[in-house]
Amino acid sequence: MTRIKSTDEYGLSTRAVHAGQEPEPLAGAVTLPIFQTSTYVQEALGKHKGYDYARTVNPTRQAFERNVAALEGAAHGFAFGSGMGAIHAVLTLLSSGNHVVCGENVYGGTHRLMDKVMSRQGLQFTFVDTRDVDTVAAACTKNTKLLFLETPTNPLMRLADLAALCDMAKSKNILTVVDNTFATPIFQRPIEFGADIVLHSATKYLNGHSDMVGGIIVLNNDELADRIQFIQKSVGAVPGPFDCWLALRGTKTLMVRMRQHDLNGRRIAEWLSNDRRVKSVLYPGLPSHPQHDLACRQMTGFGGMISIELGTLEAAKTMVGKTKLFYLAESLGGVESLIGHPVTMTHAAVPPAMRQAMGLSDGLVRLSVGIEDVEDLMADLDQALG
Repeated sequence: MTRIKSTDEYGLSTRAVHAGQEPEPLAGAVTLPIFQTSTYVQEALGKHKGYDYARTVNPTRQAFERNVAALEGAAHGFAFGSGMGAIHAVLTLLSSGNHVVCGENVYGGTHRLMDKVMSRQGLQFTFVDTRDVDTVAAACTKNTKLLFLETPTNPLMRLADLAALCDMAKSKNILTVVDNTFATPIFQRPIEFGADIVLHSATKYLNGHSDMVGGIIVLNNDELADRIQFIQKSVGAVPGPFDCWLALRGTKTLMVRMRQHDLNGRRIAEWLSNDRRVKSVLYPGLPSHPQHDLACRQMTGFGGMISIELGTLEAAKTMVGKTKLFYLAESLGGVESLIGHPVTMTHAAVPPAMRQAMGLSDGLVRLSVGIEDVEDLMADLDQALG
């Protein structure tokens, strides 16, 4: 089990640089080494240094797990080979016949895993609009064991009231799981609002450099942590040490990167909201966002994710085909800016009727605003809008 020392007395920037790591004892290396090994020599039968086999534990992976746990204010961290691997591990806590209430507007891969894979294992899922606490409560049944939230959602940028929903779930003995990928622990820490489990696609902002794929789960409950660790060990969907090292390098600069993503995101969102070529801008940092007040209560920043409505598929196709600095690509959260079309890319697996019902249109374009000079990014979007 991965445990961390209390870092409550330190700020987030300090935790990002130091938590979970000590100078390497052999040579005093400041940067944690990549422990590229599959196994470890044991001193005698039943006697080793806490490491027996790399699927179970690896020092580089362990440091990454402890680091993110410290950032989220959690006691335990468990890394996986992808964000989807982390979500799968959480769902594996459940048994056939258990029911899950999930936000309707979550990442398309999350919906696909639940609807096309885990439903075949006997789990039941209901997808609802998590903006309304009463709607979520009404969807719960006596068999509901887990509430799965994204906030802000991908890509409609809707918020879930974490405090209210966690309180509701606790009153019904339901676990609350929050995908905190968009906000990161820099801008939002769901555990402080009562969430039981927080997870990330580490591929995104935690790593921040678009050069690895990974996922991570953090939590405080010891019994749940034992079960997650058992799943991690038994299923074996763990990241390699080099990927963990890359992610750990990324978290060291998470605070400074998120500040720049946030500055650029606010500036571009405000500019786009005044552009007549754009029908609407979805960004929690705008006062015009219907949940702006909630965003200000539970977030300390708004980040670099923006969705814009252009009205038609043709307009969306034209724009994403003309940008030069915003690369047309899957993923998000890297230092470079990306542009995507959710209906045909990240959310293609979501049934068309469900997309239409929640307002995910053919004309929606998603921006992952990077850390480049904001004037250059605005000029790029301006020429792409035509």
